[in-house]
Amino acid sequence: MSAASQRVGRAMTDAPESLTPQPAGMPASTSRRRWLAAGACALAGLALFQFFGNATHGYVDTSSTFWWWISQWIDPGAESEHGWVILGISGWLLWRNLRRAARGEWALRSQSEVESARTKDADDSGSGNVEPRRPRRGCGDEGVAAPAAAMVAGLGLHALGFVAQQTRISIVAVLLFTWGVLRLGGGRRWGRAALFPLAFMLFAIPVNVLDSLGFWLRMWVVDAAGAIAHLGGVDVVRSGTQLFSPDGSYQYDVAAACSGVRSLVALAALSLLIGYLNFRSWWRRALVFALCFPLTYLGNLTRVLVIIVAAELGGQAWGERAHEVMGFGVFVIVLGGVAAAAKLLQRVPEIGERRAESEERRASHNRQDQEARGRDRSPSGPRSVNDETQGRGRLGEASLPRAEQSRAVTGAATSSGATFLWRGAESAPYLAAFAIIGLTVGEVVFLAQLSVGTPRGEAGVRLSADGRDPIELPAFIGTEWIGRRAEVTAVERAVLPADTGFSRRNYVHVQGGAHVVLFSIVLSGRDRTSIHRPELCLVGQGWTIRDQRAIELRWRAQPPANLPATLLRTELVEARTGRRVPTLTVYWFVDRDAVVASHWGRFWHDAWNRVRHGRADRWAYVLLQTDAADGEEPALARLQVVLQGVWPSVTARHGTEQ
Repeated sequence: MSAASQRVGRAMTDAPESLTPQPAGMPASTSRRRWLAAGACALAGLALFQFFGNATHGYVDTSSTFWWWISQWIDPGAESEHGWVILGISGWLLWRNLRRAARGEWALRSQSEVESARTKDADDSGSGNVEPRRPRRGCGDEGVAAPAAAMVAGLGLHALGFVAQQTRISIVAVLLFTWGVLRLGGGRRWGRAALFPLAFMLFAIPVNVLDSLGFWLRMWVVDAAGAIAHLGGVDVVRSGTQLFSPDGSYQYDVAAACSGVRSLVALAALSLLIGYLNFRSWWRRALVFALCFPLTYLGNLTRVLVIIVAAELGGQAWGERAHEVMGFGVFVIVLGGVAAAAKLLQRVPEIGERRAESEERRASHNRQDQEARGRDRSPSGPRSVNDETQGRGRLGEASLPRAEQSRAVTGAATSSGATFLWRGAESAPYLAAFAIIGLTVGEVVFLAQLSVGTPRGEAGVRLSADGRDPIELPAFIGTEWIGRRAEVTAVERAVLPADTGFSRRNYVHVQGGAHVVLFSIVLSGRDRTSIHRPELCLVGQGWTIRDQRAIELRWRAQPPANLPATLLRTELVEARTGRRVPTLTVYWFVDRDAVVASHWGRFWHDAWNRVRHGRADRWAYVLLQTDAADGEEPALARLQVVLQGVWPSVTARHGTEQ
């Protein structure tokens, strides 16, 4: 036997049956290495997010992203108690996806692609035209580029959230980093399995930032409910977000919980889950998810209408009972509608699904044909590659067909190349882990210095001698107004950060103290949570917001200068008399170089200064409030007079010149 024949025989013996040496999964040793590397990255990320995960210490005094997030789930005021349910569902989805992948029901490629690939291999093997697939470094299950990129992106996103003092951004960074860890340890199988469950956890992030949207949804619900009630012959009176009967037999305020925003998050999560479990195509899942938005509005509108009808029939008590029952009715309406829509969509076959089924049937027929041809070529039964090679080796090199010699040599070379690449890639997970740990340590050092350093920035108003509080407001405005100091409550001091500054006075006219004008300044410290949306504070104190709009206030006559502000029409019910007191509330925010009228304007301006310029200005939240029992025009005039008498002595800037 010649040396060439022996080499070919050994090549045919060692070559895999399909002559395509790409492995179907990771070797056990490679899997252990990847999980060790992933575990090291996970420990580094855990330390970062635990000890340098939160830059705001106002309402939740913790440095941990995890505890800040969990504290929102156990705080009824945060409206995020459903976070525990989302966490449980996400864990179950991960287990389900991994289990289906292990059973082969949920493959990395569609079954039609797998069958087509197998058929192509069989056809090429029969014709002698084998084009072996070679494993590519950094791709497929063994690749570390995707998980490393995800973890690096998570680290960068967390740094952005920490600097901007936005813990919600850091929570997104935690989820992104977690996906990178799972993808590094378990390969593409774990990455695919964890993608949706981790994205589903976004619904557990507190969304009380949507309360501004909730105000307008409340107004739309009230408008529609009032109009429908009038069409049905029910004489209901609408005032802002309130609905009441003309004879006073019932009265209800459509609160934030009835607007649909707070139930929208839970309903949207459940709707997305229904679409995910019932469909494979993303457009169907998106359609089912989108249905929850109009259905949530419809459900809350139905709730208000049922309350009105119940109150008309049985008074205030019946309406309150209907309110409690219809709290569950909203979920029935929305989830029932989404489930019905999903059922209808299941009856409509998808073009892609029909094509996949056709490809699967064609691939199955081709495979059966190949097996039949194999039996025809070998009547005594299929011989193994080993037996065939040994027989041909004894006959000599001339007895081996040229095409099979070529395939054997190519297969052996490819197998050797694959082994080299697999061994060369063994160190890639360790290198990726080393890089991630290095970046994490660098970020810890950066955030630690940022936490203890003195923030660069200036206050938006003039400061008192202690440097913490704003300057004392004037005790007199001309000879007509007297200012009486308004003390800061102990609750405010306890809840807000210690470096929060205050300055307040109640101004009354010397000729009659029937109308009081409150002038209040709250100055933030280094913590962004010192000031917040006034709407939340007013509602928490028992005020009802009837309307809001943007206005401009003239704070200086010569040369003329205006302030952009937000005007709220509010109302408070006196506890002793039950009398409704209408009020006008005006507020704005000011820092060193900007005056903004809205919370979101301040939010984006402050975030940009922190990230782009490294500057953390002390924002001042300025509020004026007076009663409007004598009408809105006289009330607004009083606010204007007090503003012009106080603001020039307080502001550290010149405002908007005209």
